[in-house]
Amino acid sequence: MDSTTYEPGGAPSVTADVLCDRIDAADTAVRAFVTDAESPAARRERVRAEVAAVHARWPAGGARPALFGVPVAVKDIVRVDGLPTRGGSRLPAEVFEGPQASVVDRLRAAGAVIAGKTVTAEFAISAPGPTRNPHALDHSPGGSSSGSAAAVAAGMVPLAIGTQTVGSVIRPAAYCGVVGFKPTAGRIPIDGVIPNAPSLDTLGVFAATPAAAAVAAAVLCDGWDPAPGGGRRTPVFGVPDGPYLAEAGPQAREAFARQVAALTDAGLPVRRVPMFAELARDTDDMFALNRYEAARTHAEWFPRHGALYREESVAIIRQGLAVPRARYDDALRRRDVFRAELWAATERAGVDVWICPAATGPAPRGLTTTGDPAMCRPWSYAGWPSLALPADRTHAGLPLGCQWVARAGADELLLGWAVALAALLLAPDRGTAGAPGQPPT
Repeated sequence: MDSTTYEPGGAPSVTADVLCDRIDAADTAVRAFVTDAESPAARRERVRAEVAAVHARWPAGGARPALFGVPVAVKDIVRVDGLPTRGGSRLPAEVFEGPQASVVDRLRAAGAVIAGKTVTAEFAISAPGPTRNPHALDHSPGGSSSGSAAAVAAGMVPLAIGTQTVGSVIRPAAYCGVVGFKPTAGRIPIDGVIPNAPSLDTLGVFAATPAAAAVAAAVLCDGWDPAPGGGRRTPVFGVPDGPYLAEAGPQAREAFARQVAALTDAGLPVRRVPMFAELARDTDDMFALNRYEAARTHAEWFPRHGALYREESVAIIRQGLAVPRARYDDALRRRDVFRAELWAATERAGVDVWICPAATGPAPRGLTTTGDPAMCRPWSYAGWPSLALPADRTHAGLPLGCQWVARAGADELLLGWAVALAALLLAPDRGTAGAPGQPPT
């Protein structure tokens, strides 16, 4: 393994110039990185200094940490010392100044090199940035963590940080054909991150493989305790039948049927369970909670800088201002009920991992939308860990992902099972083209 290889958990780190050359070559088309945060020349100088510092801190011949020299891209709502944070907005960077996020502290303590800031939808809400899908430049990369997903998919970095409030890690991972991991809510500290809806916001990671995501999760998540044998016990998979699956489009449902067949053909137990009978009500509650909190997040900034906000953000803030406090309190109470009922239903069914489409279909054409988060809503509402795995492609070559979800706190088991079993979905005869996590050539 030479110095141009930088898989998390692997051997030597990438050189600064190789990393920057890769970003410069790909990002002209993909536009995953925030160019007004630093110029390509400034990035090269900074990355050279970071790589030198990492090698000086952990010289050859000694023990090196899990992410030694691994380049990591960071979504531009996460504060990084030395780089401005603007949340994909036109607001002055001084508005968002503060201490570096704990997630970045953990990355740097594990030897990672910050490759740069990646594009986000404005304030991680819904107004998309300029990033394009590496598989088809005229299609959405998803959002709001659009730049992070695209940077990994285009091979610019092996690891990137994103956030998910509703579907902002799992959906862009599915659209871009990479692995996306959203841990149990609260397992990665959220300090130093521009909030969207604080009771839902969760940090997550993008990677090319489940194994790489597991290495990153072990560094970033509180109290990480690797599952015995890497989750070697055979899990019971559950298919949540009913109105939830009906929200997926035909291409997603057809691909999902193939993914379920791959598991059953391998002799793994798969149970179909009627679920989410009150999906419409639960979705309304989640929207009320999200909008209310988003409006309060911007209570100081919006009156001062409202003219700089994009119309999509303005609309959501105004919707949130119209949500009465009593409606918000009711949504919080019903979320507790929803979580308890989901846990009980999972226990009754004897399910370890729920499986479902990671998105309603392939990435939509055009760059005016981040896509539909419907496949993520119940799991984000519950705060359960979710994993997007690239599992299929359309005839046009656009990725289609499968989503695995485990109970709250079972992150280690979820990733252990994914590392052991993902090959069933990623096998060459499953209809995919090219390597998982890389755009077709």
